[in-house]
Amino acid sequence: MSEPESDRMIESEPDRKHRDRSGQDTDNSPAEAIVAIPLRHPWRIVIAVVLLLGLAVFVLDAAQRADYGWPDVGKYIFDRRISQAAWVTLWLTIYSMIGAIVIGLLLAIMRLSPNPVLKSIAWLYIWIFRGTPVYVQLVFWGIVALIYPVFTLGIPFTTPWVTVPNEIFTNLFITAVIGLALNEAAYMSEIVRAGLLSVDEGQAEASTALAMSWGQTMRYVVVPQAMKIIIPPTGNEVISMLKTTSLVAAIPLSIDLYGVSRGISAVTFTPVPLLIVASLWYLLFTSILMVGQHFIEKRFSRGTGRVKMGKEPAGSAPAPTAGPGAPGAPLGTDFGGKG
Repeated sequence: MSEPESDRMIESEPDRKHRDRSGQDTDNSPAEAIVAIPLRHPWRIVIAVVLLLGLAVFVLDAAQRADYGWPDVGKYIFDRRISQAAWVTLWLTIYSMIGAIVIGLLLAIMRLSPNPVLKSIAWLYIWIFRGTPVYVQLVFWGIVALIYPVFTLGIPFTTPWVTVPNEIFTNLFITAVIGLALNEAAYMSEIVRAGLLSVDEGQAEASTALAMSWGQTMRYVVVPQAMKIIIPPTGNEVISMLKTTSLVAAIPLSIDLYGVSRGISAVTFTPVPLLIVASLWYLLFTSILMVGQHFIEKRFSRGTGRVKMGKEPAGSAPAPTAGPGAPGAPLGTDFGGKG
């Protein structure tokens, strides 16, 4: 090898080391922030515009049609008969759902019971009330007073010991509450049973290991966790019950919201405006129930949400990390054991 060539190799060695150090410095430099450009979706805009135009055309057309009877809607929307009927519908919903929740809870416990008799009776109840239309059931409860004019207690084919007149099913309001509650209980039992089964069995086993009774386990461990599963479908059932009360005409009970609006329309020959009035009241109650359901779900979902990132104060600095031998350094591993 010639001398000039060896001199060039010697002289280029520091340059190579310098380039290596500079490359290493470049690799350790902070990466540039990625600028994300969102994708464009022109068809979304087109579809949204078409839908909004269609809604605007429908509203403008409905506002100009005399068949809707908007003056009659404004006349009867706050009519005293309508408002009183709305309260009847609301109380029907409340009483029916209270009864349905209580009976559904008992049925759910019976379905989960190891006793085959209780389990079979609960299954038979659910099979009958979920398998037949609610309108047919209400018709049946409406004629119970004719089938059973009196209630008797005693040995069959002998003189009854006690005879009580059937005054319960002669009250149409109570009959409607009973019919709606018994039908809804079949659905609520499955909702409650699904919620209880969603809780891991290890929770109950751990409670037993802590010497907690069955009641304490259900109250403090199982039910609070099951409520996150029970509340959403129960809210839907309450809203559904509010609308199902319009079927109490099968009993027949005609003091509810739909019954009164139908009676007024039969006299004034304005069925469409009265249907709109009843629908507006139903929408009002449904909206209130939906808001209440939202806050109840939020209440029972505490402690289960994901940690939200990026919520630290702007001026807060990260806590210094202590070395293994520095004062304040944690002793042991992250799992709590001492090292």
